[in-house]
Amino acid sequence: MASMRDDTTLELDDMSDEDGEMIVSMEMEQTIVPTYGAMTENSPIISAADIVEYDENVDSLYFTDNQRRIDYVLVYEDETMKEHIAKKSFLKQKKKRQAYESNLIKSGLHLEATRSVSDGKIIFVKVHAPWEVLCTYAEVMHIKLPLQPNDLRKQHSAFNCFTKIFRVSEDKIKPEQEFFTAPFEKDRIDDFYIQDKETFFTPATRSRIVHFILSRVEYAVKENVKKFGINKLLDSGIYKAAFPLHDCHFNKVSMDSRCNSERYLLYREWAHPFSILKFQPLDLVRKYYGEKIGIYFAWLGFYTRMLIVAAIVGVGCFLYGVKSQETCTWSKEVCDPNIGGKIIMCPQCDKACNYWYLNITCESSKKLCIFDSFGTLVFAVFMGIWVTLFLEFWKRRQAELEYEWDTVEFLEQEEQPLPEYEAKCTHVVKNPITQQEEHVPYTAFGKCLRVACCSSAVFFWILLIVASVVGIIVYRLSVFLVFSATLPSAVNGTNVEAIQKYLTPQTATTITASIISFIIIMLLNMFYEKVAIIITDFELPRTRTEYENSLTTKMFLFQFVNYYSSCFYIAFFKGKIVGYPGDPVYWFGKYRNEECDPGGCLLELTTQLTIIMGGKAIWNNIQEILVPWVKNLISRCRSSGSQAVLPRWEADYLLQPAGKLGLFYEYLEMVIQFGFVTLFVASFPLAPVLALVNNLLEIRVDAWKITTQWRRMVPEKAQDIGAWQPIMEGVAILAVVTNAMIIAFTSDMIPRLVYYWSFSVPPYGNYSTNTMQGYINNTLSVFSVSDFQSKSQPAATDWLNLNVCRYRDFRYPPGHEHQYEHSVYYWHVVAAKLSFLIVMEHIVYFVKFIIAYIIPDVSNQTKDKIKREKYLTQKLLHERHLRVMKKQMGGLADRFLKGMDNAIINKED
Repeated sequence: MASMRDDTTLELDDMSDEDGEMIVSMEMEQTIVPTYGAMTENSPIISAADIVEYDENVDSLYFTDNQRRIDYVLVYEDETMKEHIAKKSFLKQKKKRQAYESNLIKSGLHLEATRSVSDGKIIFVKVHAPWEVLCTYAEVMHIKLPLQPNDLRKQHSAFNCFTKIFRVSEDKIKPEQEFFTAPFEKDRIDDFYIQDKETFFTPATRSRIVHFILSRVEYAVKENVKKFGINKLLDSGIYKAAFPLHDCHFNKVSMDSRCNSERYLLYREWAHPFSILKFQPLDLVRKYYGEKIGIYFAWLGFYTRMLIVAAIVGVGCFLYGVKSQETCTWSKEVCDPNIGGKIIMCPQCDKACNYWYLNITCESSKKLCIFDSFGTLVFAVFMGIWVTLFLEFWKRRQAELEYEWDTVEFLEQEEQPLPEYEAKCTHVVKNPITQQEEHVPYTAFGKCLRVACCSSAVFFWILLIVASVVGIIVYRLSVFLVFSATLPSAVNGTNVEAIQKYLTPQTATTITASIISFIIIMLLNMFYEKVAIIITDFELPRTRTEYENSLTTKMFLFQFVNYYSSCFYIAFFKGKIVGYPGDPVYWFGKYRNEECDPGGCLLELTTQLTIIMGGKAIWNNIQEILVPWVKNLISRCRSSGSQAVLPRWEADYLLQPAGKLGLFYEYLEMVIQFGFVTLFVASFPLAPVLALVNNLLEIRVDAWKITTQWRRMVPEKAQDIGAWQPIMEGVAILAVVTNAMIIAFTSDMIPRLVYYWSFSVPPYGNYSTNTMQGYINNTLSVFSVSDFQSKSQPAATDWLNLNVCRYRDFRYPPGHEHQYEHSVYYWHVVAAKLSFLIVMEHIVYFVKFIIAYIIPDVSNQTKDKIKREKYLTQKLLHERHLRVMKKQMGGLADRFLKGMDNAIINKED
């Protein structure tokens, strides 16, 4: 890890060459063999891997003997061919690398080095793990391996006939044979299903074992501090890269008959653009890249399929809103020249703003009819139920994958501690369960101190985001004054009337603020990602899963505030506490609080979501496609000087590294999108459609990226999607509240319903039947121009004979005994909003609880399979032991009976 970088570099810089040689020599003298012992402990020290000539076999995945498979590749630059390099640095790097490779050989690994075809300074060290090493570490790592073929019959779904056209043909990708498995033990090797030693350990398992060894082999000890692991050697530049090999080129089949060309199959049937509508070959993805990568694509595919239902309902609600435009009475009143054209509205800012006619918001009111309709309420309730169905059905699907991919009993001891954690285990404590002494990296006080420091750092960055949001709000308040003063005159100076309809001060402020907010979000993300990794490294989690869960929590907390804070402001704060024209509310005593458009803030929230969701999707896809493609293009151009065809290890070296966190950022991107789809969907029913289109591309872009542009990642074991599951469950709970509050407080639906059922008819209204006519006039309060404060009155105006203006609120008119106080209509609306909020939340939460209770996390069919496999596995192991005992006892009995017969014969004689 970056935080564990070699601390001797700076110390050596100020020393002479002789001092540097002495320290490196001292380090070499204290080199220690790996934790789990050496396979050939008494073998002589070997300085480094022997360099052999390249055999011109470009498709080879083997050593030059064509027998030993390459399980991993280490890459370094030959120091003797470097220019302008200090002697002390040259010696330091060379000695440490020699010590490391020497200990790899002591661990039982075989090494073979080959010089680069295109660049003679680059040397590739190929690593092979022989059978004995694989067996030893498979037992140490508790790797489950086949016992016998699985004889349980598969039950085929009735939907297979309908989905057959979307499935990859079994002629192209053959189904994997299933086995009963058990943790490997060398003493019981005869119990395992070994037909061929070369294929018993899959290439993915071999790479996983070798990576485990590489991460724990020491190369130096200085002042009783061990220096070990490939990660630290990579960070300090001693090695330039370390990776397992792809099995072939992505666009052509390997010429080696021993290679299955799985990378080519994945590209053609999974990552190719023409496969966009096909189901993913998840079993092959899991076999080639490991369970951790496989379960990400399984989750992403399941999420995308569930979005189809949400998108269909969302489009239906959107079309209902479009249709309702024809009968949207209140919008027609805004656009009517005899109603909206005669209603003069009060200025929305001090001095610079002027009076304006209501009908200039005609276009925005028409758009608002689409998103602020009865269909919005239906869709919000539906999404509250949909998100529960998605999470519950995903748990069932995840349980099926756990069974099929053999991670049901993925115990904690199967995941080894991180090398960085092991290196810091200097404190001795007693295990309360085993009552044995254990080594831990910190005391209880030290752990509390670390947690306090890390929590403070996260809290500081969250406050920084809040400060940026406040800055955006101040920008909105100040720039609205500018647009209000300059935009009308600029527009009036043109002959384009359409501009005046669409480019209002509110619209210009919203769009520019949303764009600036998006830019700030992206910039803060770049900085915080590095900070979050440093904080998590300082925490020193024990295992890889704990590390990623801790980092996930920090990153999501930050991203949640970063992405959603501006949306929460528009939805629940903007325009809620503005006072009235005679007594406005000010920020910091200077900036007058923002008001919503006369139609409400819902349309502005929709605009904000569209810009952030669309901008984020476009930016991420550009970044994911162009950045690795351009980098790989540059790498290929640099190596184009050599006309020779590159070997497999060199072609893979020119690809981009996947990074230490793998697909962590892909998860983060999708969960943030999940938040947009669920938290604010009441304001934007087309969000699931945008998410669906983006995800259909995202699956193939991610597949294309890791298959063609990235080096092969080290396969890792994983049982589920980790901390992302509880995060999504928390978002689902919060989504019910946010959508109910958007409808109650941001949407204009409740005031319209109150008017329709109560205030359009007597005793409050003048119409004989319930109607929406007169709604606009009823919801706009009256203000006397003479009651303006001097600092609020427009500085220059042509409205000299104006006596009153209108503003959006429910207050008594001037001259009333309670003038400018909230009217009875206001209290009816408040009561209706609170009642709606409570009723909707309780109904949706009750339905969610019922659904979660009815749908079990593990289906009965999967439970039966797990129990059946466990029973047969135990029976198999038990019967084999009985056969061995009978065989041994049988031979002993035969010898005993034979001895008895001989004794009887001798006695008779």
